[in-house]
Amino acid sequence: MAVQDSTARQGPKPVLRLNRNIVDAVVFFALLAALWEIAVRAFEIKEYLLPTPGAIFVAFWEYRTLIWQNGLVTFEEVIIGFLAAVVIGVAIAGTIFFVPVARRTIYPLVIALQGVPKVALAPLIIVWAGYGLSSKVIMVFLFAFFPIVISTLGGLNSTTENLSEHFRALRASRWFTFWRLQLPTALPNFIDGCKVAMPLAVIGAVVGEFVGSSDGLGNLILSATSSAKTDLTFATLLAVTALSLVLYGIIEALERFVWWRAK
Repeated sequence: MAVQDSTARQGPKPVLRLNRNIVDAVVFFALLAALWEIAVRAFEIKEYLLPTPGAIFVAFWEYRTLIWQNGLVTFEEVIIGFLAAVVIGVAIAGTIFFVPVARRTIYPLVIALQGVPKVALAPLIIVWAGYGLSSKVIMVFLFAFFPIVISTLGGLNSTTENLSEHFRALRASRWFTFWRLQLPTALPNFIDGCKVAMPLAVIGAVVGEFVGSSDGLGNLILSATSSAKTDLTFATLLAVTALSLVLYGIIEALERFVWWRAK
């Protein structure tokens, strides 16, 4: 009986909870799509203004090769720019945390740069870096950089003072304190920052492709819009959304393997 009571208190197994989450999400979006379809038909909205979900999925399948090829281009831009933002963002966050003069100089500069609208910078970046991969990677970096810096810095600052004093009392080296205390404390915040930055990275790539590019999902959206192919425009937007969700899901999957993350 004790074993049965303990099992009952544990609730549903993780696999069952995951399946329930998937089912709920699928049902919810299916209802939204049905309402969308009914509304477009009921109000007799022209398809060039707002296509039905059915027409969007037909266009997605019809242009699947074109969407896939351009999606790979955007995916490459996002991954390179995001990894650059992670490496440089973590390095700058660590510098701000450990070097007092950097907190008084570099940190205000990071805040000020965050206030500059990235869309306004896009034409200048195209002029400086050209129409190739570099300009899109820079745009991705600019969009993803700030959340990673702030989240990592917040994680480092959240180290409990009592534990820090304990490590100092044991005469632990600065490196040992960082590796055993400050890094495990900061990592959950860092991962949350990556989860915020990843969708922004996709937006940065698309914005860069809007301004100057011959391929990528952003360029495909512009081409479809200029050709009045609204169904293809929505199908490409669906691909952008799917790319963001997949990359976000990868970060969440990696999070499950991190031992320091409290569940």
